[in-house]
Amino acid sequence: MKLLITGANGYIGQRLIPALLAQGHELYCCVRSRRRFEQEHAAENIHIIEIDFLQPPAHPAFPADIDAAFFLIHSMSTGADFSEKELRAATNFVQQLNATSCKQVIYLSGISNETHLSQHLQSRLAVEQELAKGPVPLTVLRAGIIVGSGSASFEIIRDLVEKLPVMVAPRWLNTLCQPIAIRNVIEFLTGVVLREDTYQQNFDIGAPEVLSYKQMLLQFAEVRHLKRWIITLPFMTPRVSSFWLYFITSTSYPLAINLVNSMKVNVTCRPNNLAQQLGITLLPYKSAVQLAFEKIEQQLVLSSWKDAFSAFNTRTDVMQYVEVPTFGCFMDVKWLPITGDEQQVLSNIWSIGGEKGWYYGNTLWRARGFIDRAFGGVGLRRGRTSATQIHPGDALDFWRVLVADKQRKRLLLFAEMKVPGEAWLEFRIMRRSNQLQLRQTATFRPRGLWGRLYWYSMLPFHYFIFNGMINSIVKSK
Repeated sequence: MKLLITGANGYIGQRLIPALLAQGHELYCCVRSRRRFEQEHAAENIHIIEIDFLQPPAHPAFPADIDAAFFLIHSMSTGADFSEKELRAATNFVQQLNATSCKQVIYLSGISNETHLSQHLQSRLAVEQELAKGPVPLTVLRAGIIVGSGSASFEIIRDLVEKLPVMVAPRWLNTLCQPIAIRNVIEFLTGVVLREDTYQQNFDIGAPEVLSYKQMLLQFAEVRHLKRWIITLPFMTPRVSSFWLYFITSTSYPLAINLVNSMKVNVTCRPNNLAQQLGITLLPYKSAVQLAFEKIEQQLVLSSWKDAFSAFNTRTDVMQYVEVPTFGCFMDVKWLPITGDEQQVLSNIWSIGGEKGWYYGNTLWRARGFIDRAFGGVGLRRGRTSATQIHPGDALDFWRVLVADKQRKRLLLFAEMKVPGEAWLEFRIMRRSNQLQLRQTATFRPRGLWGRLYWYSMLPFHYFIFNGMINSIVKSK
C-alpha cells in the first residue's frame, strides 16, 4: 500500500517508519527539512515530500493514489498561538488530501474525556474536529503518556527519579493517567490501517493499569532499584511547579508549563476492545519502562523528543545554515596536525557532548549550561540521543546538529543557547600543507553592540577552552 506520513521526522514518525517498511508498504514522508531526513532514510520504498503545513498549499504535493495517511503533527512549544498553528496545519493537510484518492486518515491524539481540558488537549480535540470535516474517513487513536526510550514523558520521569531521592511535589501528582508503551502505540497505528470497522471512530488506547503520577514515579524507581520518597504539598502554584520541573529535568520551560497544566486533568481510557480485535498484548507500565532501558543499554534508541524542533522552538530554517557565514562574523580558527589514528580522531569528534563531555573545561561548559538555563535557555541537560551516532537535526546539549558527514569528515553545530547573535562550531579533518589536520572553527555573528561585547568578554575563556578541546580530541584514545 502507498501510505503518507506527516511529521515523519518526529518521535512517533521515526518509530512508525521501520514498522511500516517491514510490512512492505511504500511510504511518502512529509518533512520540513529534506536534508535532516534523507541521511537516515534511504530505503527504496521511501519518498520524501518537503512541505511546511503552516503555509497554504501552492500546488498539490501528495501523490494522487495514496491509500492512507497518518497525521502526526503535534506542537510541543507554547507560543500563545500554538493551538492556531496546529489547527492551520490540519486545515492545510485536508486541502492537500482532497486532491487524492486517500481512503483513510489516522490521527494520534490525546485522551480527552474530562469536562475541563488543558490547552494542549483542547488543541488535539480541535484538530480531530478539523480532520473530520474532510471527505476522507478518520480514525483517531487517543493516548495519554507514552512510555518509551526517548519519549518526553519517559525522559522527564527518569530525570526526576534518578536525580532526586526525595521529591517535594504538587498535589497534582495524585492525578490519574493510563500510560501506554511506545511499542503498543506503533502496533495500534499499523493495525488500524484500512480497517473499515475503525473508520469515523475514535479509540482511547492505554495499558491495563490506571496509575497516579506519584505511582508512576515510584514504580519507575522500583524498576531502577532506587528508593524514593515523595511529599505532595497543596500550595505549590503552577508557576512554581513549572520552574521546578524546568530546572530539574531536561524539558524546556514552555513545555514544563504545558505538562504542569496537563497534570491537572485525568487521562484514563474509555473501555473498548480494539486491542483484542488487533491481537495486541498491552504491556504493563513497569514492563514498558524495563523495555525502554533495554533499548537504551543496547544503543537502540530510534528517536527522541529532544530532537523535535518544536520541543525547543527551534527555527524551522536552521537546517539551511550548512554554509557558515564569514561577513560580519568573529571567528576562532585552530589547526592541529593528526599524527595518530585518523579514525580515532573522527570517533572522538562523533562522541562529543552528552556524558562524554567536551574534552576540556567541562566544569566551564556546565557553568555555561547553568547560566543558559537560568535565562530560559536549553542548557546542557538535553544530552544526545545516541552515544556514538549523530544525525542532522539532532539536539546535542545546547547545540543543534546541522551537518554530520563522516565520509567528508565534517561535523557542524549551531548554537541554541541564549546568545546575543548566532554561533556555529565546526570540526573538519582535512589536508593542509600536505599534512592531515583537524580544523576547529568557532564562528559568531553578533547582534548589535551587546553581541560584540559578549564575544570580547568570552575571549579569555575561548583561549583555554578551544585550545584544550582541539588538543584533547586529537590526542584522546
